[in-house]
Amino acid sequence: MNQSTQQKVVIAGGGVIGSAIAYFLASHPRFAGEVTVIERDPTYAQASSALSASSIRQQFSQPVNIAVSQFGIEFLRGIHQHLAVDGDVPEIGLAERGYLYLASDAGAATLRENHATQRAMGVEVALLEPAQLRQRFPWLNVEDLALGSLGLKGEGWFDGYGLLMAFKQKARSLGVQYVRAEATGFAHSAGRVTAVRLRDGTQLPCDWAVNAAGAWARPLLEGTGLDLPVYGRRRCVYAFASPAKTPDCPLVIDTSGLWFRPEGDIWICGLPPAEGSDDNDAPLEVDHELFDQAWLTLAHRVPGFEALRLQRAWAGYYEYNTHDHNALLGPHPLLPNLLLANGFSGHGLQQSPAVGRGLAEWICEGAYTSLDLSPLAAGRLVRGEALVEKNVI
Repeated sequence: MNQSTQQKVVIAGGGVIGSAIAYFLASHPRFAGEVTVIERDPTYAQASSALSASSIRQQFSQPVNIAVSQFGIEFLRGIHQHLAVDGDVPEIGLAERGYLYLASDAGAATLRENHATQRAMGVEVALLEPAQLRQRFPWLNVEDLALGSLGLKGEGWFDGYGLLMAFKQKARSLGVQYVRAEATGFAHSAGRVTAVRLRDGTQLPCDWAVNAAGAWARPLLEGTGLDLPVYGRRRCVYAFASPAKTPDCPLVIDTSGLWFRPEGDIWICGLPPAEGSDDNDAPLEVDHELFDQAWLTLAHRVPGFEALRLQRAWAGYYEYNTHDHNALLGPHPLLPNLLLANGFSGHGLQQSPAVGRGLAEWICEGAYTSLDLSPLAAGRLVRGEALVEKNVI
């Protein structure tokens, strides 16, 4: 039996990443220890897991991200089997409607490069010329487009909060303990973490600790010798109604960076803030002026959206990795029994199954045995290396 069994694991953060790690660890055949998840707000009022637009795609430029999502979609398709508890079957409303990336002349070459990488990884994706886009989506304005990339399978959206709850309930059914408390840091000695510190001054001793605190992960590492470049970046989601019709609408990423997709009989959309205004840890207040900009872009891309009405809006955090916008996973460079699961930059929900499985393998077997996640290792921060993802929304 591996030495990692019969050990205490404490996970700081009970969102979808922390809960996925807890589930995969508790269900690992070589683990028989104790798993404790620390979550300060079990209502998840500000958690990215609950406030995300909750989608999954294969259209990345980095092979590791593609592979992570390939496992993710298979897991989501089989969620009824994986996460059912005593006959209670989770429902996350997975809708595989695809992603449609749009490119002008300036972005067409990158889209083609990404397409080649994706096809080499077995992704079912098609490049469409403007005439093909017009034929397939007659409601779309293609006059200023050079190319589109449409995911044909394995992409879409789902209920992110439902996924979080399914992971949590299954983990608890397997013996994982959830404690309502706020983690504030990691006690360490002789190059190893010994306990997770809590706001009330107590400490939870552990053999392994995991930082899965999302947008609040950086302060927990104070004093550990690693300045984590992860911050909360506010992103707003706007739900709007319109008399427009957009049959077979995928999740569309405009050349401007704006995205939109259907949600029942309405649509939701979002766009990145203006250059220079993407502040760290901004209050989670909706930026209504940003929707005025979105409206202009929506009406240009889909003429039917000239008539629309904002229904509601909300704001949540991306746990934004300012170094290279990719996840930071695995052992802390100086404290090998402190595992990081941070900096997903908007991809956490779709990457949670593979991350949960991978870190569980690391604890139980000392290596990634199913899918090599080492390209996402946090050691690249120390080495000054970057893993650049070209397809960032």
